[in-house]
Amino acid sequence: MNNLISRFNSLFAFTVMVMAALTLLVLLSTVFQRSRVPVSISVSGISLKKYEDYTGKYDLGSVNFSVYVDLGPVFNWNVKQLFLYLAVEYATEKNTLNQVVLWDKILQRGENPRLNLHDMSPKYLFLDDGNGLQGNKNVSLSLSWNIVPNAGILYLIPASGQKLMPLPENYEDFRSD
Repeated sequence: MNNLISRFNSLFAFTVMVMAALTLLVLLSTVFQRSRVPVSISVSGISLKKYEDYTGKYDLGSVNFSVYVDLGPVFNWNVKQLFLYLAVEYATEKNTLNQVVLWDKILQRGENPRLNLHDMSPKYLFLDDGNGLQGNKNVSLSLSWNIVPNAGILYLIPASGQKLMPLPENYEDFRSD
């Protein structure tokens, strides 16, 4: 009646149930821990250029930034890695919300959780799909991160702190040789 296969099946089902219960306990033990930390962002070298290609004319922004944040309190035993990104948000007549990612980084558990970046250039272009950057005074720069857990939900956490940076009214000369 109880052959070898049914005994292995019972043992396997019991093991899966225990692992599911442990995974749920891991999730519940870290779900209420603090995930937001203050960040310090400063900007320098803000400029605006007119960019033209075969699809049309666009605004091309350029900004250098400095970021300091200590992400040590975010890491716990359920956090595998953090995906950090620095984004610019602004509104134009064409679009009520524009978001452009300027820089990103994956921070693994065990790496130094303190980021101290000075006078960094963006990794990605700050390009608007029209002329919405010229003279825009409501452009904000903010740092956010996704928590990649060992078990549980992938959270998107905005940092507590952003930098408002008005863009210039005039374009700089841009010549490609």
